[in-house]
Amino acid sequence: MTYELYYWDGIPGRGEFVRLALEQAGADYVDVARTDGGMARMMAMMKNKTAGVAPLAPPFLRDGEFLVSHAANILLYLGNRLGLAPEDEAGRITAHGLQLTITDFVAEIHDTHHPIGVSLYYEDQKDEALRRAENFLEERLPKFLGYFERQLTKNSHRQVHALGGTLTYVDLSLFHLVEGLRYAFPGAMTAAEPDYPLLVALNAQVSHLPRIKAYLASERRLAFNEQGIFRHYPELDRS
Repeated sequence: MTYELYYWDGIPGRGEFVRLALEQAGADYVDVARTDGGMARMMAMMKNKTAGVAPLAPPFLRDGEFLVSHAANILLYLGNRLGLAPEDEAGRITAHGLQLTITDFVAEIHDTHHPIGVSLYYEDQKDEALRRAENFLEERLPKFLGYFERQLTKNSHRQVHALGGTLTYVDLSLFHLVEGLRYAFPGAMTAAEPDYPLLVALNAQVSHLPRIKAYLASERRLAFNEQGIFRHYPELDRS
């Protein structure tokens, strides 16, 4: 069965957390919005009020007749099916909690450039964004990165993993998180990364996984840009 992933075309965004899991597992999937008529299909599904609960926004995933919304929820659903989650219930719930923490962090990253409203342009809230980004880099970035670094420290194995001794979708998501932060805040991340050696090591480890390496070099991999969650505005970064 081919999975159908629905997410906005042109940006990695939250959909990338799901793509990385599908790619690493070698799963058969279609990135629907990037196909002919795919955006129209996605919008129609979001407006459908007859087939159960319509998703408010992408990403969402269709598996046959089953529809799952929200990146963390999709990864909870896919984790065991793709061999990217702990086998025990306690491990699965812990992985889900870590992914939800990533979700919280991503929301704060987004709000550095859109602190007032998503319907406004960045230029319409630039002064507020400058204040928000300053606070983010001073307080929130070290808080979240420190939390994930401690999790990697507690889970000591020959290779770096967030949970247990094998790769999970949380590791893949942490890879994308670091990649996005490097794009959005290159100055701040250059200064910060020596404090988080295990996160840096995990990022490098994931980037060399054969399937991930092939994906990153392919046209399927969407580049970061100023339309997504991770945006690079030099004035928001630290030099």
